[in-house]
Amino acid sequence: MGRPAAAVFAVLAAVLACAPGRSQQLNDRPIIGVLAQENLPYDAFARGSSYIAASYVKYLESAGARVAPVRINLTDEEYTKIFQSINGLLLPGGDVDIQTSQFSRVAKIFYTLAIRANDAGDYFPIWGTCQGFQQLTVLTANKNLLTLTDTKAVSMPLKFTTAAKSSRLFRSFPKDLLQSLANENITSNFHSWSLSVQNYTKNAKLKRFYRVLSTNSDGKREFISTIEANRYPFYAVQWHPEKSPFEWIDKAGMVHSFPAIRASLYTASFFVSEAKKSQHRFSSAAEEEKALIYNYSPVFRGTTSIFVQNYYFD
Repeated sequence: MGRPAAAVFAVLAAVLACAPGRSQQLNDRPIIGVLAQENLPYDAFARGSSYIAASYVKYLESAGARVAPVRINLTDEEYTKIFQSINGLLLPGGDVDIQTSQFSRVAKIFYTLAIRANDAGDYFPIWGTCQGFQQLTVLTANKNLLTLTDTKAVSMPLKFTTAAKSSRLFRSFPKDLLQSLANENITSNFHSWSLSVQNYTKNAKLKRFYRVLSTNSDGKREFISTIEANRYPFYAVQWHPEKSPFEWIDKAGMVHSFPAIRASLYTASFFVSEAKKSQHRFSSAAEEEKALIYNYSPVFRGTTSIFVQNYYFD
């Protein structure tokens, strides 16, 4: 190897060694928790008290992670034990109150634990999708700053900010995929509430904590569609990358194109790569096996349902 090449590799090694959040040894068997939420009142298939849409489980599994359901009826001590055992948390989309629900209560517990852990050098990532995005903004701002938008069933391109190119989330995406995300209607939106750019800009806590990677507009109001935290491995999208490969309702806003499926795989792969930096472990192989989603069977709800399959929990 010539001298210039050796110098380049030396610099690269130094940069990687000093990269924020870099772990000396990656965990190639990550287990990611997915937070359950209260059953929808109109769900005729509901069993028990809570559910997780199977598409979120498949989304993480598609990128090489295993999943542990995080139920909403446990004690604080049990949540602390789960936190110490899993390697990241996904807050899914849904339709519960993000200030008074059990979902919000448990999300706050994990958010607080994750802040403390990361501050102490213990890497723990969180991902929020749709309702999960909204939940993270409420937890950070300590208030609900969401506003109504006309975005219930529509697909859109992302309007990337200048911060996106250097962001942890997007900087490793292929150029052609970024172009598809910026120019094609491939991000599925199924939400009535959004964080407007105006409300984000006016709130010092949100501005200090998150940087905006993309925005969108419903024609009347510009809202934020992708964020990542500045100091913490927290990421959130208002859109639904998990729907394109795994949900099949014939409805406006659903996109099954190859670029949309690639976007799903790349976002999932990114978050799983973040979870691999966590060194949390279950106390035993038996405890780990007991915690996994494999112990539950998803219920097929029909192809006309917004969620094709759900897991249900007592």
